[in-house]
Amino acid sequence: MALETIDLQKDPYFMKNHLGGYECKLCLTLHNNEGSYLAHTQGKKHQSNLARRAAKEATDQPYMPLPQQVKVEPKKFVKIGRPGYKVTKERDPATGQQALLFQIDYPEIAESVTPRHRFMSAYEQKVQPPDKRWQYILFAAEPYETIAFKIPSREVDKTEDKFWTLWNKDTKQFFMQFAFRFDRISQHDEPPPPPPSAAAAMIRPTPVPPPMFLPPPF
Repeated sequence: MALETIDLQKDPYFMKNHLGGYECKLCLTLHNNEGSYLAHTQGKKHQSNLARRAAKEATDQPYMPLPQQVKVEPKKFVKIGRPGYKVTKERDPATGQQALLFQIDYPEIAESVTPRHRFMSAYEQKVQPPDKRWQYILFAAEPYETIAFKIPSREVDKTEDKFWTLWNKDTKQFFMQFAFRFDRISQHDEPPPPPPSAAAAMIRPTPVPPPMFLPPPF
């Protein structure tokens, strides 16, 4: 009955030798027939060796290996060169702060890609000798090459009305504008001119400049 319910061919320790007999590879014992081998597997020696082998394997591999995680390969793009750009120097008419407006053109930008930007210190880049007087602003969008602009190493005013970005999906243009904060010991910025006197305003009124810190129209 036992031979009918147990498939000895699936037993890793069951082996038939060249003499027609049977061997137990775990206990190194010889048997004349399958029944003898099966009786051996139920005995104390075989069971003891099975327990010893299981304990050794548990010691050699104390932890179950983690399932292999599926690696998501990043999309690879063939670079097509640098994008077109335009940089405009500006000054806030209300505060006199110096500002920069960047326009980057990405007519062949890849689908579902949004342009990115970041500020980089002079000590992060490896292209030029580091100079603490300068920092860099980088723009990236696949499949274009990343471009960088060298700007003064001054604190950027990131208040909502002084710092903004805009990605125009229709024209494929990315805009970014920011102003520099005033430096106490810096001579880069000049205070805004005093308002004209009432008499001067009556003789020759000063035109009100258009607002600078607004996103360009679509």
